Amino acid sequence: MFFVDMLNYAQMFVPFKYLGLQVGGNPRKREFWKEIIDKVRNKLSKWKGKNLSFVGRVCLIKLVFTAIPLYYLSVFKAPVSMCKEITNLQRKFLWG
Repeated sequence: MFFVDMLNYAQMFVPFKYLGLQVGGNPRKREFWKEIIDKVRNKLSKWKGKNLSFVGRVCLIKLVFTAIPLYYLSVFKAPVSMCKEITNLQRKFLWG
């Protein structure tokens, strides 16, 4: 008899999320970082860029870049392609 059955807990399988972080995934693959890219893309939407001044856009970029991916980057080493994609999103938001 398993302890999971005795304690009436649900058994989890890999990969799963713990504190918003995917555990058991491969950080070298693009699918692992897709959630972070989508969050950054949603926070830096086009309508926000049109309604903010240049300084406001710079502040929003700094806030989004330090807050969202920092938690993932403190645990996993990001591939170069992910860093380039976030940089491209920031550039498009700033100048776009």
